[in-house]
Amino acid sequence: MNVRPYVWVLAVALGMGITGVTLRAAASPFSQDQAQSQDYSKNKNYRVGMRDGKDDKAHNKDHSRKRNFKKDDDQKAYEAGYQDGHR
Repeated sequence: MNVRPYVWVLAVALGMGITGVTLRAAASPFSQDQAQSQDYSKNKNYRVGMRDGKDDKAHNKDHSRKRNFKKDDDQKAYEAGYQDGHR
């Protein structure tokens, strides 16, 4: 029984699987960096978050205000401002 063709098929399949996993893992950090590098500094909700973060830091509180916004982008801007103000 000749198993050589089956070994080649198995090797090619493993190689493609490893390449696919590697590419997916390499793409994930880039998309996260892109989302976090967005500039919200001119956004009103960013400034509100920055103010809340600084106030909580000054009074040794941890995210005491829970604000919810209708738009997801506004929520992200507020959270980015809060994190920057709380540092």
